[in-house]
Amino acid sequence: MNLHTPNPYPSTRLPLFARNIVSTSHPLAAQAGLRMLLQGGNAVDAAIAAAAALTITEPVSNGLGSDAFCILWDGQQLHGLNASGTAPMAWTPGYFHRKHGSDALTPPKRGIDSVTVPGAVAGWAALSERFGRLPFADLMQPAIELAERGYAVPVVVRQKWAAATPELQSQPGFAEHFLPWGRAPQVGELFKFPAAARGLRAIAESKGEAFYRGPIAQALARFAAQHGGALTETDLAAFHPEWVAPIGQDYRGHTLHEIPPNGQGIAALIALGILSNFDLAEMPVDSVAAQHLQIEAMKLAFADVYRYVAEPGAMDVSTEQMLDPSYLRGRAKLIDRQRAQDFGAGNPAKGGTVYLSAADERGMMVSFIQSNYMGFGSGAVEPLFGISLQNRGHGFNLQVGPGRNTANLVAPGKRPFHTIVPAFLTKDGQPVMSYGVMGANMQPQGHVQTLVRLLDHAQHPQTACDAPRWRFDAGLHINVESAMDPATVQGLKNLGHQTRLIDDPYQDFGSGQFIWRLGDPASEGYVAASDPRRDGQAVGF
Repeated sequence: MNLHTPNPYPSTRLPLFARNIVSTSHPLAAQAGLRMLLQGGNAVDAAIAAAAALTITEPVSNGLGSDAFCILWDGQQLHGLNASGTAPMAWTPGYFHRKHGSDALTPPKRGIDSVTVPGAVAGWAALSERFGRLPFADLMQPAIELAERGYAVPVVVRQKWAAATPELQSQPGFAEHFLPWGRAPQVGELFKFPAAARGLRAIAESKGEAFYRGPIAQALARFAAQHGGALTETDLAAFHPEWVAPIGQDYRGHTLHEIPPNGQGIAALIALGILSNFDLAEMPVDSVAAQHLQIEAMKLAFADVYRYVAEPGAMDVSTEQMLDPSYLRGRAKLIDRQRAQDFGAGNPAKGGTVYLSAADERGMMVSFIQSNYMGFGSGAVEPLFGISLQNRGHGFNLQVGPGRNTANLVAPGKRPFHTIVPAFLTKDGQPVMSYGVMGANMQPQGHVQTLVRLLDHAQHPQTACDAPRWRFDAGLHINVESAMDPATVQGLKNLGHQTRLIDDPYQDFGSGQFIWRLGDPASEGYVAASDPRRDGQAVGF
């Protein structure tokens, strides 16, 4: 990484240098985390406080009914936490086919039948109990204040709020809580969320127990029953987040770590394993050749991920088999440097979202992500405690057949295929960077594109964050950011990529937060970047 090279891309942000840093997609959430560090808390305390605040300040992307994942460096080693929720025990393919038609391929996109058990609150509690320094109730206080006193709605959040309203305004609880004026808020209007403040207080006082085995659980079960859903108090009480070992892929002398399936982070590892067979550093950073290779590698990765990845116990191949170097060398040989291709899945040998990062001067680094999935998720909002519920159930399959991922077939108590993935970079077993890029299937694509810029081309985190991105969609189709060099776009078209220019960077190209360790955190500290595609900010001292 070269911090002295000027940023060649238009940007509204500068890198931040500090010994204690919180970087999030909303300034008030970043400052909530910073308050915890100033109170003597650590990076985990800061991350939890920021995550709780984001449920209020960025409800278009997450809420108290979200799922979450985390990778953290505790000063000695990496830990992973899977706080994604499970299917209600009543969920089977038959349950959905009886209610939504025998030809339904997935659970509904919106509404109460898209809601699995929310896992984020349990994830906060688990992180706090194992690694936190401050009382759990203190971590909720900034979010409670934001919900009670309100905040002025920022530009990007307002845009997404207005865009989601037509589809979701009829969902139970949505208009009551998110359209208090009978419409989406305007930029700068004061938004208050008193029901969520009530929920946050109950969560704070019980260290999250109220959500799964108390008054919030009772309210959620009652709300689900009133609207024809299957979620019960028993489903909520049975849920526990899972501590997992991150999986990794070596690349250019570093190792990228991701949470193992049921998430899609393995797609980034597959793509990097394929790209290891090419010398991207010898190609200009924004050249057609470099971008083409990355696009094709991501296509190959997604072909396998969409075919095989599900909850690990249901998968018929292992992550080790999918990441086997000889297998990935074979996949790399399928890439034609002169044309774009539509790849199918290989045959390994058988055997909507907020992201934040925090780091402290004691060396703890946290990579954390939580999401309601598609915008406001299900659109359903439990009214008493303001629980805006995710729609992760839509990620399950309901049908079996050739080419379908039968490992991801819905079943009672099962986790669905998940899109949200935090990332962490190490070198020689030591921490280098905590980072992530939000946005459905853009997430592993963003992990790869920015990491190639950092490691192959020595760009610094803010430059890698600001650079124009592409996003593989399906087949030969890619979306490209309107800021991309027209010559590069035309070169990709000449290779057969069916490109579509997109002017809305939030919608298609995600948003990242990056914290790179410069050396001893107590002296040299970190450098952080916050993506200009959202309202966010990196703050520190």
